[in-house]
Amino acid sequence: MSTNTNPDPAATAPAFIPLEANPQLLTTLIHKLGVSSALQMHDVYSLTEPELLAFIPRPALALLLVFPISAVYESHRMAEDSLVAEYSGTGNMEPVLWWRQTIRNACGLMGLLHAVTNGPAREFITEGSTLDDLIKKSTPLRPAERSKLLEQTPALADAHKAAATEGDTPAPDAQDDVDLHYVCFVKGNDGGLWELDGRRKGPIRRGDLDKNEDVLSEKGLSLGALKFLEREGGDLRFSAVALAGTLD
Repeated sequence: MSTNTNPDPAATAPAFIPLEANPQLLTTLIHKLGVSSALQMHDVYSLTEPELLAFIPRPALALLLVFPISAVYESHRMAEDSLVAEYSGTGNMEPVLWWRQTIRNACGLMGLLHAVTNGPAREFITEGSTLDDLIKKSTPLRPAERSKLLEQTPALADAHKAAATEGDTPAPDAQDDVDLHYVCFVKGNDGGLWELDGRRKGPIRRGDLDKNEDVLSEKGLSLGALKFLEREGGDLRFSAVALAGTLD
């Protein structure tokens, strides 16, 4: 079992410009990488008010939670990770596809990759696209090899750079230290709610979802994103975006 308590990429690792949690920008990026225009990213204005959640097309295929890394979160992460071994899954039988993050400031990209390549979202990926190629090449690989593949895919880096420089706010430098982090929640092929985070030791199964429940259902939220708010005492500064169908 690994005793590493610092999962972040090394200072010498490749670095990307951090992505802004802007649904239009994120939608442009996933479309460029190969996701059908039938899907887009949507702002989630509340995780607890049904009338605001109602604006998002259902089912929601993935939820990205964006939050500042706090001492409380880091303590919880290290304690939970200390109880499990490093993930080494590979092959078509995995309920989810997971990548370890080895590129600095790429947590937004990792969140998007996890969102669009798992569950029903995968059915909306164009054959022959960058994402299609990454899925086919990544599936038989171990996590370390998957990470190298991401580092060595120019089309991924180019699409990311184009999106990161088009945000509403000035883009930080790729080498800057950024405390905002992205975590992705998806419904896996096994019907479970999975937390996918490249900083963890592997994908984390948070519980079971019924056939008619998605990541924004009451149970999906209680097993996933709302746990972050509970741990932080309700004071967590966060934003959230969901992957779902386009608005009519």
